[in-house]
Amino acid sequence: MTDVDQPASPPPARRARRADAERNRHAIIEAASAVFAEQGATVDVREIARRSSVGMGTLYRHFPTKDDLLVTVLEQEFTSWLTNALQTAAATEDPWQALTGFFEETLTHQACNRALVESYATQDGPSPECAQLRESVLGELLDRCLDAGLLRSDVTTADLALLIMSLSHVVQATGESHPAQWRRLLRISLDGLSSRNTEALPES
Repeated sequence: MTDVDQPASPPPARRARRADAERNRHAIIEAASAVFAEQGATVDVREIARRSSVGMGTLYRHFPTKDDLLVTVLEQEFTSWLTNALQTAAATEDPWQALTGFFEETLTHQACNRALVESYATQDGPSPECAQLRESVLGELLDRCLDAGLLRSDVTTADLALLIMSLSHVVQATGESHPAQWRRLLRISLDGLSSRNTEALPES
């Protein structure tokens, strides 16, 4: 390729604008992550703009609605957390400990993030894609426990997903007043999934 054929580099001013836009976007997401975790999804976006040190116009250029920003933040949080949870589960030799550890990590993460637990309690996660990814992980953990004879044979991935969703309501309702309550109910629920329980489950 000759010098004539090579595409021209963007002028320095344009590169500077792009870099500035990326910095603003990063600042908005970082601030929104903290604010949503602290105050939940109903927070006023002006608080996010204030913490990120950008104007409202800049915020809306990057994220036209608060929902756009919320989904971006929660999907990023979810992906980061799930990556860590997967590594932990893979490194856990005992299948039952891997499954129970995944539940505990899921709910602990929600307990520290108001917007995240709200999304699980109302719509089973930040987005359908996130829910599908989590159910894929649950399916793998389920199979490990079934193969080891540790789990009731009639438990399904959908059962585990619904259990997380129902416990999310407990986290949301008792997280501040009785922060240990969800751990107690999780232990009771998981004990009911054990292969020691042989009575058939009702049809769903």
